[in-house]
Amino acid sequence: MTEGGLLNGFVERHDISRAVNATKDLGFSPCPMGFGIAVLIRVPLIMLAAVVFISVGCSRQPTNMTSPFPGSNEVSGWVKEGNIRTFEAADLWKYIDGEAERYLKAKVLRVTTADYKFQNKIDAVVDIYTMSNVEGARKISESEPIAEAKTIQLGDGARLYQQSLVFCRGSYLVRIVAYEEAAEVQPAITDLGRGIEGRLAR
Repeated sequence: MTEGGLLNGFVERHDISRAVNATKDLGFSPCPMGFGIAVLIRVPLIMLAAVVFISVGCSRQPTNMTSPFPGSNEVSGWVKEGNIRTFEAADLWKYIDGEAERYLKAKVLRVTTADYKFQNKIDAVVDIYTMSNVEGARKISESEPIAEAKTIQLGDGARLYQQSLVFCRGSYLVRIVAYEEAAEVQPAITDLGRGIEGRLAR
């Protein structure tokens, strides 16, 4: 064996000896040399894995936020289409220009909206306004015209029209508008309204 090979062998044996002594310092019982080295390697890895697990767990804590919009076919015949859109109070004019001031005076926080289709033939839009308080939701609901409206038992008060439904539930004001006129529109939007009200009540 060459001088260099002898030197390398001495260094390797010296490092292994230090590793074994380190396992004893950590409180491990005397054990075969290979196992002691494995322990030294695994201890830092286990600690790292624990840190990653805790970090991931914290980032995935449940928010307890449930969407008020029913999924497709959750309410019979209704299919949700597209994405839910949100407009904060300052941007409300972008969605209901000309009507925004009425909601702002009632202290609206935001509106979330989603499109639906009933039995693949009736299109509708659902707007859910989040108000600052119950009074704001009632103020808007009670300001809706009463002519040609039916009062139905839904939420904290509802008015059903030929092609639309308006009701409030706590600090939420819900408006459902169908774009087509048909005999099944009223019962269909009432069912959708009940599905939404049930989610808001959770």
